[in-house]
Amino acid sequence: MNDFPKWKYALVAVVVLLGILYALPILFPQQPAVQISANRGATVDAALKEKVLGILQTKKMDFKDVEINGDRMLVRFANTDVQLAASDVIKAELGDQYVVALNLASTVPGWLRAIGANRMPLGLDLQGGVHFLMEIDQQAALNKMQQRYVDDIRTSLREAKVRYESVNASAQGIVLVLRSDADRTQAGKVIDKEVNQPEKLGEQPPLEITDGVSTANSFALVAKIREAALVAQSKQIVQSNLTTFRNRVNQLGVAEPLIQQQGANRIVVELPGVQDTAEAKKILGAAATLEYHAVDEGTNPVDAAKSGSVPPESRLYYTQRLGPDGKPMPIVLKKKIIVGGDEVIDATAMLDQQTGTPSVSVTLNAVGGKRMLDFTTNNVGHRMAVVYIESTPVTRIVDGKEVRSNKVTEQVINDATVQGVFSKRFQTTGLESMKTASELSLLLRAGSLAAPADIVEERVIGPSLGQDNIQKGERAVMLGLALVLICAALYYHVFGLIADIALVLNLIMLIAVLSLMQATLTMPGIAGIVLTLGMAIDANVLICERIREELRNGLTPLASIRAGYEKAWATILDANVTHLLAAFGLFAFGSGPIKGFAVTLAVGILTSMFTSVTVTHALVNLIYHGRKLKGLAVGGGHARGAH
Repeated sequence: MNDFPKWKYALVAVVVLLGILYALPILFPQQPAVQISANRGATVDAALKEKVLGILQTKKMDFKDVEINGDRMLVRFANTDVQLAASDVIKAELGDQYVVALNLASTVPGWLRAIGANRMPLGLDLQGGVHFLMEIDQQAALNKMQQRYVDDIRTSLREAKVRYESVNASAQGIVLVLRSDADRTQAGKVIDKEVNQPEKLGEQPPLEITDGVSTANSFALVAKIREAALVAQSKQIVQSNLTTFRNRVNQLGVAEPLIQQQGANRIVVELPGVQDTAEAKKILGAAATLEYHAVDEGTNPVDAAKSGSVPPESRLYYTQRLGPDGKPMPIVLKKKIIVGGDEVIDATAMLDQQTGTPSVSVTLNAVGGKRMLDFTTNNVGHRMAVVYIESTPVTRIVDGKEVRSNKVTEQVINDATVQGVFSKRFQTTGLESMKTASELSLLLRAGSLAAPADIVEERVIGPSLGQDNIQKGERAVMLGLALVLICAALYYHVFGLIADIALVLNLIMLIAVLSLMQATLTMPGIAGIVLTLGMAIDANVLICERIREELRNGLTPLASIRAGYEKAWATILDANVTHLLAAFGLFAFGSGPIKGFAVTLAVGILTSMFTSVTVTHALVNLIYHGRKLKGLAVGGGHARGAH
């Protein structure tokens, strides 16, 4: 007897069926498309769809479809030439209210997407795009950190009425020069109480305060930032910049961006499908900040917008809210800045516990907290606004020369009434939705880069090169698969054909698992697939050779099959576990392409263990079980065993 449980047949059938189902999306190529998303204050709705349709019809541009997916609109085209032309036209017609970006839209049927079957995203080397390696200027970050402490110390000393000659940052740290030893002692106490407070309980204070060189008329005090505070600040800067870059890349409409840390102070940004490096650098290099201003409630903003007459101590801005005419509503704010974006430590979107409405919880540093306390003490019941200021580099050609300038955009992203006196921690309420609250908290946390980041490496991979890589990868997979199939069939006959079926199913299941994981396919990933196909046949070679050996030892054909699978399993498991450990090591210590290779290799090993052993065993049992056999077509002639 060569028993194979019925539940194993059912398992094989279900797994193979699911594998085929989830591998199907690879047959549906991506389609050139233009993606439209809204900037602050704009919306993607049916009216925008009608406007875009009108633009395309007026310009007589052929398109496949226009659809709205959530807060984005996709316009599909037949080829990249029409896509590029349409992108320029739509961008010019819609203006700055919308972000128009090139994209590749999925053509996978809705019923497949509904069960989570999606096409594998392509990496930079297959789809084309841009690669940036950005290095954070740690010295600039240190200078900025020192300057913040300088400002905090000066403010604290003035409020405590401690006389001082100077407070300046230097290579030795922050140096304070005071007029007497008593002033120096008092200054140290004020700094410890007001400025030198750790972020969390149990941590060391960020500043190490020591007495400096003294003379008859000057007494120095040195405040040096501790190493632990510098390390924590460095990590925070990298994470803050990562969040900022992710927020900005959203404006490019990139489907599968890669933004990750590399080393201690470098960030890798890969934008598949993006070919306009100038636009990408413009977005990534943009400078942004936030400011809190008091609302000038004594001036009518509508009249001020019409007449242009604004009090000298105030200024006219525009909000995200749209008026009856569909244009942003005006608002007049005091010019004096209450708190700047540099003084915001943290911001979290949440529901207000009292009203249940969306709000943002904001935490300021010491100086910002004192300024906010002074303002709110005298302005309960009055309004305060948050202004988002973005400076974007713009390059123009004037008289044949490249001229660079900055485009500054200022917009009031929120205004609310001060409900009570607060300082370092407060809530901004009156927001429209949790989405608005999340966006505001993100802007507060990552509206500006925590430290400058310079592009130290830049690469552009064209779409034609990416397509060429895809074709070469497909040929490599097909050639490798064909050679293995032919060799197995010729050498092991029927058992070789069974191994061939398992090998094809292994490729299908490998693609299915990678698609289900949404693992990005790259050239190293394709290399991993080719290697997996070559390695997958090893298990069947072991099984076939073991069966032939058992037949030579005199066992019956059915007994040889059973013994062959049982005795080969330990060797197969040992070899594949070794390969898995190597794959895990590559994934743990590698980065980028190496990780892609490791993921493909690991998944391929797991799927090959299932197809090479369980699937082939099921097929062999279906063919030979219940038959009276004189021999087996397992290569080397029809091997015979005992009867």
